[in-house]
Amino acid sequence: MAEKTQNFEKSMLRLEEIVRSLENGSADLDGALALYEEGIGLVRTCGGMLDEAEKKIKILQKDESGNLSEKDFDAEDE
Repeated sequence: MAEKTQNFEKSMLRLEEIVRSLENGSADLDGALALYEEGIGLVRTCGGMLDEAEKKIKILQKDESGNLSEKDFDAEDE
């Protein structure tokens, strides 16, 4: 899992670099398009990693009797 976290962090850092480069407007059109395409790929990769992490999150619930049960996390329910 540490490798996935490291890859996520590296991808996010690279995405931040790309955004800064595009915002400062120093790249020519071809360079800007290449950065944009790389950024889109990183967004998709990071989004997939976050989706996978979300699937692994469990919520503990306590019923009326005080018994604990485990439930899958669903961000749409929150």
